[in-house]
Amino acid sequence: MSSTKSARRQTSGTSAAPAARSTTAMLACGIVAGPLFVVTVLAQALTRAGFDPKRHPLSSLSLGELGWIQITNFVVTGLLVLAFAVAIRRVLHPGRAGTWGPLLIGVNGLSLIAGGLFLADPVGGYPPGMPEQATWHGIVHSTAPSLAGLAGLAAYAVFARRFASAGQRGWATLCLAFAPAVLALNIAAAIAADFRLMLAGLALGWAWTSLIALRLMAETRSSATIHSPRT
Repeated sequence: MSSTKSARRQTSGTSAAPAARSTTAMLACGIVAGPLFVVTVLAQALTRAGFDPKRHPLSSLSLGELGWIQITNFVVTGLLVLAFAVAIRRVLHPGRAGTWGPLLIGVNGLSLIAGGLFLADPVGGYPPGMPEQATWHGIVHSTAPSLAGLAGLAAYAVFARRFASAGQRGWATLCLAFAPAVLALNIAAAIAADFRLMLAGLALGWAWTSLIALRLMAETRSSATIHSPRT
């Protein structure tokens, strides 16, 4: 009888292993998405002829002969974030942040993909020689970051509530601290007309995403260790 139970546990553990590995891989997507996006943007901003990080938004990097690099950056990062959203649902649903968490993170992923598929309009003289006129795809592109920003602010609150309910006050405080910091940098960027401040706010938001992914990965591994079948 005991050998039968042991066999069942081993079968269950074997079948669960691929799902656990895929969840871990998708959590890793959330860790690397931000650094990949920011590093790719910085590499272009510092080397692209005619591009001024202060005067030109990062979306302008999607324009011109080398625009395909930033378009790819938008789309690939968006897909990574969507994978991360799926992992969040797997790990947290039906608990706190298990519904709204993945939805809000998913909005961010879709916004990034939209930012790549719908090009921004030229602004501030970049790229040189391209006429500055409003287009329908430019309007769609400009709407995407606004939606992502609102979803991000809501996500800070959702995860802060989740950590607070679990007694993890440090993580809850961290989530609540990120919200005003990111918002302040974006407001300062608008007032000073300096897109470098906006990029700093974006990098800060990405740092939060990576931290949350790392935290959920640690929780998942801890839970797997506790519930692993013993022979």
